[in-house]
Amino acid sequence: MIRKIIRIDELKCNGCGICVNACYEGALAIINGKAKLVRDEYCDGMGNCLPVCPQSAISFEEREAAKYDEISVLSRKKNTDKSPTGSFIINDPEFVKFGKKDILEQWPIQMRLVPVNASFFKDADLVIAADCTAFAYKDFHKDFTKGKKMLIGCPKLDPPESFYKLKEIFSVNDIRSITIVKMEVPCCGGLVRIISEAIADSGKNITFETVTITIDGRIAE
Repeated sequence: MIRKIIRIDELKCNGCGICVNACYEGALAIINGKAKLVRDEYCDGMGNCLPVCPQSAISFEEREAAKYDEISVLSRKKNTDKSPTGSFIINDPEFVKFGKKDILEQWPIQMRLVPVNASFFKDADLVIAADCTAFAYKDFHKDFTKGKKMLIGCPKLDPPESFYKLKEIFSVNDIRSITIVKMEVPCCGGLVRIISEAIADSGKNITFETVTITIDGRIAE
């Protein structure tokens, strides 16, 4: 049948994955670094993925496509608390409502996945956290993320290019403040240096503070 369905411009797509998380039905996937419409019958043609794309790589087209299969979509949703792609459904109304109160206000949060020009960076108070901190400190979300945007990464295990993008993030966006949350362990030692150098190289005057979490789950004095 001929119907409205989304189209992805692979030349514009940077593979960030935000659209995959925005697709309630699970019609999208990242394949070879690009977003793909992998199941026509799961695309309802409503375009939840379109407004979240930071590259403007998604549009509508009318073409021959399988009929939207709402029964299959609802069945898959019922059998899992994640989307069929394995990513949290960031556009689920209850998740967004909960997230705005106490947890996340954006997706993605992983340093290597986040687009440099993501709209949520505008006028943001930013938390940059070593990814162990949320597990070590039980009140992490309550104490650090409310009303803020967040990036996570590991200065030891993540590839260096994940952190190189910080300079560009700071350069092209108006970041109001940064809270660095790190562990007391040696492998977190370089995080403050990496971020302070990125701020200096960006030419911006961004204030930051550092919070250190101990291995027994306390905020270090």
